[in-house]
Amino acid sequence: MDLKPLFTLLFVVNPLAIVPFFIHYTHGFSVSQRKRTIQVAAFSVFCVIATCALLGLQILEFFSISLQSFQVGGGLLLLSSAMNMLNAQPAEAKPHANELEAGAEKAAAGASIAVVPLTIPLLTGPATMSTVVIYADRAQTLWQHAALVAYGVVIAAATYVCFSLAQPIARVLGQTGINVMTRIMGLILAALSVEVMALGLVKLFPVLAR
Repeated sequence: MDLKPLFTLLFVVNPLAIVPFFIHYTHGFSVSQRKRTIQVAAFSVFCVIATCALLGLQILEFFSISLQSFQVGGGLLLLSSAMNMLNAQPAEAKPHANELEAGAEKAAAGASIAVVPLTIPLLTGPATMSTVVIYADRAQTLWQHAALVAYGVVIAAATYVCFSLAQPIARVLGQTGINVMTRIMGLILAALSVEVMALGLVKLFPVLAR
């Protein structure tokens, strides 16, 4: 079983880096509200990954987008995410966006923040979706597709654990520890993104393979 898709998704989603956001958003939540937010966020992460794994290629075909072009674009998104992580930011964070403030305002107003902004875009944004679609194309058998969906369960479980243990994680690792781990993951993700782009470019321009 190829575990590269699982590790790539773990690095891109990186629920550990979202722990500070989760703590900030849920400050003042009751125990039941916090538990509900964790459950919905984890389930939403699985739904996004499973949907991209099962329907992503059909969506590309519908819009007549070649997978080779998508690989190059997806690789660039992964590289952008890696750069964010190297700067100790969430992989899906957007520069000059006010996601933290917007999420805090929603939470203060009593609205659910489990799906937006926690799941989308902080946990599973365009880079995550692109990664799943790219690996879905590489799945040759039904079991490989099933494994990709199963990886969504693993990512959802990791999200559930990280958010459930948010306070202990914050106390043990602190912001510095979380930043260090995020930067290490970002370095590995940068290498994986170059590999994805290289494969797409070789398919687009076969002369590069010589």
